[in-house]
Amino acid sequence: MMNDTQGHKTVLLEETVQALDPKPGEIYVDATLGGAGHTRAILLREPRCKVIGLDWDKSVIDTTGAALAAEFPERFFPVYGNFAKITELVARAGFTKVHGIIADFGTSQIQIRNTPGFSVHVDSYLDMRFSPGMFYRTAYDVVNRFKEDDLADIFFNLGGESRGRKIARAIIQARSKKKIETTFQLVKIIEDITPGSYHKIHPATKAFQALRIYVNQELENIESFLQNSMKVLHDGGRLVCISFHSLEDRIVKHFFRDNDIKKTESKIGFQMITKKACMASEQELDQNRSARSARLRAGILRI
Repeated sequence: MMNDTQGHKTVLLEETVQALDPKPGEIYVDATLGGAGHTRAILLREPRCKVIGLDWDKSVIDTTGAALAAEFPERFFPVYGNFAKITELVARAGFTKVHGIIADFGTSQIQIRNTPGFSVHVDSYLDMRFSPGMFYRTAYDVVNRFKEDDLADIFFNLGGESRGRKIARAIIQARSKKKIETTFQLVKIIEDITPGSYHKIHPATKAFQALRIYVNQELENIESFLQNSMKVLHDGGRLVCISFHSLEDRIVKHFFRDNDIKKTESKIGFQMITKKACMASEQELDQNRSARSARLRAGILRI
């Protein structure tokens, strides 16, 4: 396991590198650069390969990406953009096809701490956009403009929040008196209608997660990324995906199932590397409890 910047720990690091199996002279994509733990491990494991690092957080490209490009000249290429458009971003880096792709769909503690609106423990504007340049709608817009039914659906379907209807109704009542502009305003609304022993986690966690997923169109982006990954991978190229949320993992699982080379009528499909989801070892969990929900699935594209 590797620590990224500001103490973030990369999950399933060894399992990821093994599944990707980097080779000399080959080109790989880290579709979710973040703290660059996976990218650094790939570059160090195979000193003659190249990595394209994508991220839709411009600050990641400008800091971590720039530092890696200086450390690994002619081997690392940072590109700003949404991984849903991976074909365009790979082309922007100067390539057309790659030999492997890694995507870690988890939200790091760095992002939660530093992105306005993400944390239930930090008072900030209700933004929740990973990339303000790519999305115009904020969590503020959703909370203050959406109807009760729509809010309830978001909380239940994207956050698994069983009290979604009650929270939505409380938001409607609160905003009729005053706009809900900050995280702490929203947290208080949820806390006020929550029994003290209701959640083992913070009572606003699931609602915040649902809003973040909705604002950033995270599930739609994953679906587009998976489909487009097939266009940019060489024959024999490897796709490695790490999910933390059950909705993410379901999308990945169904994608590999629907494109299983043994079952699809198409001549293009994946030979599975993982028969079922790979999970963190007890040793890793002892060092990083946040890895407990990580699920890794991987396949080899056959054309």
